[in-house]
Amino acid sequence: MEYCERCEKEVETDIIRRKETYTVCGEEIEVDAHVKVCMECGEELFSEQLDGNTLLSAYHEYRRRHRLLFPHEIRKIREQYGLSQESFGKLLNWTDRTIRRYENGSVQSAAHNSLLCFLADPQNMKLYLKENENRLDGKQVEQLIQVIDDLGKPQETDLEMQYMEACFTSVPCEENGYKGFDYKKLCAMVLYFADQGTALLKTKLMKLLHYADMLFFKEYGVSMSGLRYVHCPYGPVPEHFDFLIGKLEKDHIAHIEVTCVDPYQLHQVVADQKSWKEVLSKEEIAVLQRVYDRFHQFGSAEISEYSHQEKGYISTTQGEIISYAYAKDISLK
Repeated sequence: MEYCERCEKEVETDIIRRKETYTVCGEEIEVDAHVKVCMECGEELFSEQLDGNTLLSAYHEYRRRHRLLFPHEIRKIREQYGLSQESFGKLLNWTDRTIRRYENGSVQSAAHNSLLCFLADPQNMKLYLKENENRLDGKQVEQLIQVIDDLGKPQETDLEMQYMEACFTSVPCEENGYKGFDYKKLCAMVLYFADQGTALLKTKLMKLLHYADMLFFKEYGVSMSGLRYVHCPYGPVPEHFDFLIGKLEKDHIAHIEVTCVDPYQLHQVVADQKSWKEVLSKEEIAVLQRVYDRFHQFGSAEISEYSHQEKGYISTTQGEIISYAYAKDISLK
């Protein structure tokens, strides 16, 4: 119940969806907005949370149009070097307030975005540090050089990794949610769902991953894992998922335990470790938790049937990729 000034009394409210236009950096951006209204007279009621979410959606759409980094990507660049907001600001000759604003959702300038993209590569950071090391104290410089050297150590490349590179594109596009495939992020997502204390079947996991990626894309303009999802008889399934399950088992991330419950075989996903917290951002964890809360009482058959009602599934046929363009139609109600 909330007070409606027009009705002059406490009333029941509803949340409606409509198009609204915001001006972001001088550009008109139309987004889907959720608005609280009085159920008796239809008067719009103020909601700081809903208005804030709509403004963030406008910012995210602007970033997507102009290929700007998203807040969690900026934070990831800073954190990979072990720098605080204050230290990162000093190195860039910005204020820590500027870094904080960008990481909290403010839209960065094109020039600042270009520098951040450049510094995402450790080798570029190494070159930049040589020219600007006087902005940090000696101990900070030594620590940063060590981090850069560790990040730059060559990784082993084997046939398995070559196969992954061939199967999972690193080129951002609409089919992967504008993000190259991130195996570590996938591992963390699987471990998160497997770590919730209830039995997790393989079929259900596939749907949970799909909803998590789509919902994150809807709210932040980029997918969580970079996976592409395929239309299959039992609902959306990550592309090459059988291979991914095999790799998760080989890397001792998680494995499948098969039990027989006549006349069925149950394929349960069992975590072999719990190292997901350091990989996931608070925004990613929040989305994963919302997806889990919505479907934790669903069995595999129920969530599969539920996924069949999604527009992305209805609009595609067997074997087709379900584009992240359909994320706007995803709802967890």
